Amino acid sequence: METELSSLPEALRRVGEVILGDPAEAARSTIIALAERAGSSPATVTRFCRAFGFSGYAELRVALATETGRAAQAGWGAGVGHEIGPDDPIDVAVEVMAAADTRLIQDTAAQLDLDVVARVADDLVAARRVLLVGVSTSGNVATMLEGRLRRIGIPCWSAGDAHEALSEAALLGAEDVAIGISHRGSTREVMEALAEAGSHGATTVAVTSFARSPLAELADLVLTTASRETTFRLGGLAAVHSQLFVLDAVYVAVAQRTYERTNQAFELTISAVESHRVERG
Repeated sequence: METELSSLPEALRRVGEVILGDPAEAARSTIIALAERAGSSPATVTRFCRAFGFSGYAELRVALATETGRAAQAGWGAGVGHEIGPDDPIDVAVEVMAAADTRLIQDTAAQLDLDVVARVADDLVAARRVLLVGVSTSGNVATMLEGRLRRIGIPCWSAGDAHEALSEAALLGAEDVAIGISHRGSTREVMEALAEAGSHGATTVAVTSFARSPLAELADLVLTTASRETTFRLGGLAAVHSQLFVLDAVYVAVAQRTYERTNQAFELTISAVESHRVERG
């Protein structure tokens, strides 16, 4: 929810800000009380709920109550939302980071569409070629997924250079899959590569924090990530753990579908590098 606010109309954004400011209070409030706090109307609150996939305010309140209960039980509140100052001791900084990352993964898991994860995994298992496209930090995430998939026998390549990505995308076809990774979903190089792949019939997948982003609109399938910015970790850098979690879920689903082959691949690759391990004395 937090990552989507900037793309909403002002009236809906105010509702979201009130909810995120105190989720527990929002879970206890009536729709009229919440609308008054946001300077809006009950109809606006209802539109906000539907924009995020809820049938109405009652369903949103249940979700908020459940989420805040989990947060209290896990003890997340101590560091979430706290800014790291230049004079903070390292133990405080680590506590803030741990709280933010814990909440980030929980938010990502809660919003993850498991049906889409399953569909992407099925497509990857059946694919002739898989192309992963990301730039900068997202490019590093693409490279990590490439290594994991190739190790279990998925024909996979990653591309961070615009020309390389477009060239690889142009060679894809109906039996192939292209995955574009972009936090905001507006990175031109990633969008162009995904559009090129789609124009040749490849199945296209967007991994982004913004479900209404240009990249998401280009894709056949969309996997959304959460992002929780903290001091010194903004934008795409804040979304890295979320991107890795979502793509790790895809990787695990692929490994489940290729269980025997995956285990054999692990045995072979472990054996191949065994001679390079230093024995512990």
